[in-house]
Amino acid sequence: MDFIYQDPYPILKDDTQYRKITSDFVKVEQLGDREILTVDPKGLELLAQEALKDVSFMLRTSHLEKLKAILDDPEATDNDCFVAYNLLQNAVVAIDGELPSCQDTGTAIVMAKKGENVYTGVDDAEWLSRGIFNTYQERNLRYSQIVPISMFEEKNSGSNLPAQIDIYAKKGASYDFLFLAKGGGSANKTYLYQQTKSLLNEKSMDAFIRAKIMDLGTSACPPYHLALVIGGTSAEANLAAVKKASAGYFDNLPTSGNMSGQAFRDLEWEKRVQLICQQSHIGAQFGGKYFTHDVRVIRLPRHAASCPVGLGVSCSADRNIKGKITKDGIFVEQLEVNPKRLLPETAPHLEPAVEIDLNKPMAEILAELTKYPIKTRLKLNGTLIVARDSAHAKIKELLDAGKPMPEYFKNHPVYYAGPAKTPEGMASGSFGPTTAGRMDVYVEEFQKHGGSMVMLAKGNRTKDVMNACKTYGGFYLGSIGGPAAILAKENILSVEVVDFEELGMEAVRKITIKDFPAFIITDDKGNDFFENL
Repeated sequence: MDFIYQDPYPILKDDTQYRKITSDFVKVEQLGDREILTVDPKGLELLAQEALKDVSFMLRTSHLEKLKAILDDPEATDNDCFVAYNLLQNAVVAIDGELPSCQDTGTAIVMAKKGENVYTGVDDAEWLSRGIFNTYQERNLRYSQIVPISMFEEKNSGSNLPAQIDIYAKKGASYDFLFLAKGGGSANKTYLYQQTKSLLNEKSMDAFIRAKIMDLGTSACPPYHLALVIGGTSAEANLAAVKKASAGYFDNLPTSGNMSGQAFRDLEWEKRVQLICQQSHIGAQFGGKYFTHDVRVIRLPRHAASCPVGLGVSCSADRNIKGKITKDGIFVEQLEVNPKRLLPETAPHLEPAVEIDLNKPMAEILAELTKYPIKTRLKLNGTLIVARDSAHAKIKELLDAGKPMPEYFKNHPVYYAGPAKTPEGMASGSFGPTTAGRMDVYVEEFQKHGGSMVMLAKGNRTKDVMNACKTYGGFYLGSIGGPAAILAKENILSVEVVDFEELGMEAVRKITIKDFPAFIITDDKGNDFFENL
């Protein structure tokens, strides 16, 4: 057999629209018969800074057009439309550059391909990190990176560093980039399944996908851009392809395979998986058709004894942006600058929401909520306590030491969230819900001590939470995942830290809200919205 080599991921074209940042920091020099593109490291810093700034407050036009398409679809449910409209409103608020589109401003990730004839003379990752650092320091973003001091002691890095930076080599004299701000919600919904040849038939594949789609749930803020990758020379290669595919990076792959093992998109299975997602009736968080905007199915070569399958998503905060450096300058992908043009003049018609006064005693709040079935849309007004992972762990330490449950946890509903920085002159930074499921392990014990009787967050929960709510008379309310900017601007009136200030964005806060949208997901009778799909 003759030797054959080709690019394993042959992206056939780049139809990305770019905007030029600057012509500075690049020059072409002659080295023998080679032209060398010399890049001043400050150009790397500037590119990373601009890319992370843009992607924190702006989204791709194609993504926003898909939200508009939901509103135009007569088959979309009221809840689909409610979520899509809120997400478009959120984009309109975020474009001002004060409130990021999501409170979880993510792990900064850079995937780069550096041409052999590009010279910087530095550790490129350091200068890209400088740019990321600048954006997170200067903008109203959140520091989410937790660094280990020892096996069990951790601290917030206070800068959102370290970033994940992967730089590959390629031919030529250009430097290409994909920047991502990946939030914890969507990152946690990346799955690797080690399968075998037995999966590779139509019946088995269909059954497998139907089962695994349900693993995704809604905690990562659908509608999703979903990626399914079959195969891979290693598990690591599979999951790397999942992330890139969910970011649209592989949209222009070929649509068939060959004897060189090139990666390709399977368009037929993309349609089939999209239909499976629609038939799940999970919808855009609260039931309906739009669990996914679209699906990418990528087929890769594999070892004969292995068949890794990866599943992952890019969420409603679809924060992916390309960049490039060429002899003509430094460029970044052009994102949508006028999302308002896609927003309908009038909101979708919905039946009036049930208003709940959270300033009443907890017993009266519970007595009011028990009147309504799951799926009831609510409008919340009053006081919430905000606490998430680290605060819950601290409170459990108190209970384990024989100390009482803090009164604030018994007197008020708890909102699982952690805010971004507060812009000057505003009451709150972006402040959307975090994933409820991470707090599931605390619910039974906390409710036994009179706390967590009403919980507010995003996503589905375990059977243990349903059982606890049935036993102790509690409720779980679902908030829309994604529209953190508009919640901060229109629904949160005040924020104050009340406990564990040293935890930074994970400190316990007390917030005052008005007309805060939510749905009854789990009630005091053990009923659960997602269980009833």
